[in-house]
Amino acid sequence: MGRSPCCEKEHTNKGAWTKEEDERLIKHIKLHGEGCWRSLPKAAGLLRCGKSCRLRWINYLRPDLKRGNFTEEEDELIISLHSLLGNKWSLIAARLPGRTDNEIKNYWNTHIKRKLMSRGIDPQTHRLLNPHNQNPRIVSMHTDHPTMMRNDVGFKVIAAADRAHVLCDEQINLDLSIRPPHLY
Repeated sequence: MGRSPCCEKEHTNKGAWTKEEDERLIKHIKLHGEGCWRSLPKAAGLLRCGKSCRLRWINYLRPDLKRGNFTEEEDELIISLHSLLGNKWSLIAARLPGRTDNEIKNYWNTHIKRKLMSRGIDPQTHRLLNPHNQNPRIVSMHTDHPTMMRNDVGFKVIAAADRAHVLCDEQINLDLSIRPPHLY
């Protein structure tokens, strides 16, 4: 049968959020927590659907969100994690505090893919587009080809047999456990 609609379509605001709506949503969540998103709009006095409130809070209003440009360290971590996890943006975002999965996905598609292509790296496979390129600049974790790792001077090729040791040295925490949402 399916779910019932989350809201009445004819009595729901769509489009840009106003400053007043943002303030109501923030105030309600500070007082009552995130709770049930379906009932939140009515309880907070908002003419929005629960999904819209949830997305607005998660992607724009949460106090722990990081604002501004991505750092070079974040770029390299996103590239490393993408080579391990693929397009699992929520798992990648879990390793970048203050960044949302949607923000990382959009950043990947608009900036990092282009950056990798300019380095001669295929953004999906993380392999060299031209294997004869003498100046690769990417960390790749695939097991069926040599891996490029950053060292003090630049980059070096590491054979597949040495890869496990290198990955341990990278200190990437891949604790992928699922926890209940953190209440603010």
